[in-house]
Amino acid sequence: MAVTLSFSPSTMKQYEWLLTRYPTRRAALLPTLRLAESEFGEIGVPEMRYVADLMEIPPAFVFGVVTFYTHYRRAGTGKYHIQVCSTLSCALRGSEDVVTRITERLGIVPGETTDCGLFSLSKVECLGSCDTAPMLQMNDDYHEDLSIDDVDQLIEQLRESAKGGSN
Repeated sequence: MAVTLSFSPSTMKQYEWLLTRYPTRRAALLPTLRLAESEFGEIGVPEMRYVADLMEIPPAFVFGVVTFYTHYRRAGTGKYHIQVCSTLSCALRGSEDVVTRITERLGIVPGETTDCGLFSLSKVECLGSCDTAPMLQMNDDYHEDLSIDDVDQLIEQLRESAKGGSN
């Protein structure tokens, strides 16, 4: 039996407020997706369909937006989504070494999630921190001026945090 998604009353109130801030419904798509991500924990096909129906826009348009932007938590993404900037500034300052180290430590390559579901790794375009390259974004946190030791420490901290049950 299919589960029907719907925003809670408080999230629906936020959505209705958002609509007053934009000239068209479609213009409010990005923040509405952020609301859906917060409400449902991820943006998968059911969530995309819900948002499309709610906003009265084509599901294909919502899918295109979600798959274009890397900052939405997609279905199947690990608890810790590690996104390594791979644009020129970061590449020149060692982002590929960062990716290689994460791959060695976690046993996954970009685009994969660990079997335990704890980590996902992605190479992404500019994260807007060229002067502090190489850098990565882990969920909503930026980690800049990375060394290999920094990468090792971050992974260990996240593993310890997961063992302790804290978010």
